[in-house]
Amino acid sequence: MAEAVRNTAEGLDAGLVEAALDAARAGDAARVEALLEPVHPADVADLLEQVSETDRDALLAMGSAVIDGEVLSEISDAIREEVLDALPDDVVADALRELDSDDLVDIVEDLEAEDQGRLLGAMDAADRVAVEQALAWPEHSAGRLMQRELVVAPEHWTVGEAIDFLRKAEHLPDQFYHVILVDPRMSPVGYVTLGRVLSAARGVKLKAITEDSFRTVAATDEEADVAYIFNQYHLISCPVVDGSGRLVGVITIDDAMTVLDEEHEEDMLRMAGVGGESSIQDGVIETIKGRIPWLFINLITANVSALVIGQFAGTIGQIVVLAALMPIIASMGGIAGTQSLTIAVRALATRDLTVSNAMRVVRREAAVGAINGLSFAAIMGLAGWLVLGVPMLGVVLAMAMMINLCVAALAGILVPLAMDRLGFDPALASGTFVMTVTDVVGFFVFLGLATVMLL
Repeated sequence: MAEAVRNTAEGLDAGLVEAALDAARAGDAARVEALLEPVHPADVADLLEQVSETDRDALLAMGSAVIDGEVLSEISDAIREEVLDALPDDVVADALRELDSDDLVDIVEDLEAEDQGRLLGAMDAADRVAVEQALAWPEHSAGRLMQRELVVAPEHWTVGEAIDFLRKAEHLPDQFYHVILVDPRMSPVGYVTLGRVLSAARGVKLKAITEDSFRTVAATDEEADVAYIFNQYHLISCPVVDGSGRLVGVITIDDAMTVLDEEHEEDMLRMAGVGGESSIQDGVIETIKGRIPWLFINLITANVSALVIGQFAGTIGQIVVLAALMPIIASMGGIAGTQSLTIAVRALATRDLTVSNAMRVVRREAAVGAINGLSFAAIMGLAGWLVLGVPMLGVVLAMAMMINLCVAALAGILVPLAMDRLGFDPALASGTFVMTVTDVVGFFVFLGLATVMLL
């Protein structure tokens, strides 16, 4: 087990892991704490995720020697509920006390109602109110993503006044990048980086050194839209406002990039037909539930392909070699379609593919499909002629290859575009539909041409 952890979690030495597990099995909390104290919280979380359930229970029995707030925030959602259930209330309370409001919301929002109540009861009153207010915002919104801990200054302050305030403040966020300037109605009007505050003379007005990158997001905005704004405009933090334009929180780059990573991961999983929230920590039942629907859809589409092939049973019976060549046509089309599909889904996610440039991209994919089709058509045509000794079969192969690669390239771009226009996630089952198109068209064209030209 230790070897597996070492191979998958950089920074975790196999000897250290084995020593920590041995100490946990022996109930030696002091030894476990001494071993794991220098280890990064993300690596400790990886350790808890990757060891067996028995070893995980032994580690969790060590309580605060293993778990603190940072470790708890890094643990995968797949086992977080299990970890929380295994910890005593006092350990959970101590861990939660270390976290900012955005991390608290991230931990609480996906739990069952009973576990949510337990965690809310373990929080300090101020943290509990902040989390409950955040949970009132829509799921996957900026209001859920933001943190309440921020640094605010009136827009008329000078650099000196801001520095004096920061030095005297009893409670500041552990990490912050901007001082947000607000008007008398508590509406954000700009922000100043800490670097500019420290480098400017004390008498300089804060509003004279604000950043051009300043913008705000509404608490009801989708978190995916927020992540796009951060990525597009290279933001470090962004104030969040309510419906009245009043400042209610701030989103920092680490949270925005986490959302972006999760979006990319979900797209990848959905394209593979295993569900957007699948995890290696999922049990057998959860894994089956995530995969069965897409396998069933694939079964239906495979039967459509089989139905097309069945229409040419007579042709295949007379020219048996066609059965051996059919997978080549289908496979080439499937790969070409997947190439276009991957580019399209990624471009839609990053908003590089829009209505304004869709036709240009479609024309490009059609051209790519045609050129690739001609290239491989020449290869397969010669193979059919020289290897099989049937010149006309080579012509059939060449024509089928060219048509299917063109169709595949177009399907790879048009299917996700259509799903996006209809309001569906373009990554959701696009792969299944593209493969169906390439299989059906490939088999129909190849066997149809063979029927017309060879019989």
